[in-house]
Amino acid sequence: MSYVAKRPRLKLAVEQYQQLHRQVLERDRWRCQSCGSRKNLEVHHIRPRARLGDDMEGNLITLCAACHRNIHPGRQSAW
Repeated sequence: MSYVAKRPRLKLAVEQYQQLHRQVLERDRWRCQSCGSRKNLEVHHIRPRARLGDDMEGNLITLCAACHRNIHPGRQSAW
């Protein structure tokens, strides 16, 4: 039986995350990467934090609120 140790996820402090959030919006040219909308933009973790998704630019994408809800059906919006 083999045991695989979990690695800790990279979770940034609030100020650092806010800076990264802005970087992602700028990288994605302030557009939803699903539908192209420029309204109600949010940053989505491609691999969720709950599944060890890191707070890293490569794990984040800009989505509008509607497309973000489509990814998380049935979930109450906390963002």
